Amino acid sequence: MASSYTQRCLQCRSLFSKTVANPGRHFTHFNHGTSATRLFIKKKILNGSSVIRMSHTAIQARCTWKQQSFYYSDFTARHLSTKEEASKDIEELSKADVTYTNPLEAVSVTEDQMLLDLDEVSEPSALEEISDEEAVSIIVPSAIPPAAKSLCAYVDHSETLTKLVQLGVNLWKFEQKPIVGSMLLRLDFNTDVTPRLLFLKDIGVESSRLGYVITHNPFILTESLENLQTRVNYLKSKKFSSGTVASMVSRAPYLLNFSVKRLDNRLGFYQQHLKLSASNTRDIVARLPKLLSGSLEPVKENLKVCELELGFKENEIQHIVIAVPKVLIASKRKLTQIFDFIHNTMKVPHHLIVKFPQVFNSKYLHIRERHLFLEYLGKAQYDPNLPNYVSLDRLVSLPDELFCTDLALATVEDFYLFQKTL
Repeated sequence: MASSYTQRCLQCRSLFSKTVANPGRHFTHFNHGTSATRLFIKKKILNGSSVIRMSHTAIQARCTWKQQSFYYSDFTARHLSTKEEASKDIEELSKADVTYTNPLEAVSVTEDQMLLDLDEVSEPSALEEISDEEAVSIIVPSAIPPAAKSLCAYVDHSETLTKLVQLGVNLWKFEQKPIVGSMLLRLDFNTDVTPRLLFLKDIGVESSRLGYVITHNPFILTESLENLQTRVNYLKSKKFSSGTVASMVSRAPYLLNFSVKRLDNRLGFYQQHLKLSASNTRDIVARLPKLLSGSLEPVKENLKVCELELGFKENEIQHIVIAVPKVLIASKRKLTQIFDFIHNTMKVPHHLIVKFPQVFNSKYLHIRERHLFLEYLGKAQYDPNLPNYVSLDRLVSLPDELFCTDLALATVEDFYLFQKTL
């Protein structure tokens, strides 16, 4: 740029010497134009070099003394032979914003006089019309709801909730527990949830049961992996197999939330109060792991009901519990209702009830309907010493077809018609 400009200046100097008739006159105009030009300089940063921009006023002042001399533009350099042609070109030049550098002219400008001219990036106006394709491509991020009655409103905004739903977790079960919802929203799936899920898989919990476990015990996601492993190791030290531990955790999700001390106290309670061996204690706990994770109050109450209200002896209670552990956590009303009907209505003695304790695991209406049907047919005979004996086990366990054909000696249609009369 500088070399090109130097060549052009030399050409202009030669032209100036040939065309100017009165050097003194034009020298005066040259000084005047130069001083006027220096008053309107601006500093512009362009590709790291300083550029001198001349305003329209400066161009007009400089062109006054050039009207009879020469004209030069950024695109071509030519000599004007007449004053009229120069005037026309100068008017066009004054309308244009010509930018060029002048390395031969030293200009000293103070810091206050320098104005930084930065090109502003043009941004589209909000009122500017856009095409349909551009409108479709616009992505508007949705804001997280500040408050909601259901966790479903946050699923699209939380990776953790999205992945939990994919695992089969029922979020609606947490709607009555705000503390659970806020806890899940704060969890990071990769750092908080994934390690716990991998731990459950490692101890043998099936993938299909992960959603059930977290649905019933979301707080397992906040337990430390060290504590979880310690509790699993304790159960294995009590001779629970790996498969049994996995099955217990799958059916009683809160099991691993309890400390080792609490688990040990629970096992000791059943072994001492029921006078059970270690093997029988492991057996009832493995079949009903809720005995370790649930409250002991209903267990203590049912033991008193069986002893004081139902009249069973200690060894009889022990036998019933080993056969049907669910008796320990069943509702008191169900136990008393079934026992009252079997013992007082069907006239079945205690020792036969102990021999077939599965009756406590049946429904009261189921037992009542079948007994009344047998009684209607004259076949309600529950004494093993008499003919046509009907055991309690078969009474409650057989499906309707076998019950009718083997015990009642009637058709299923007859049994269903009889049920409508009750």
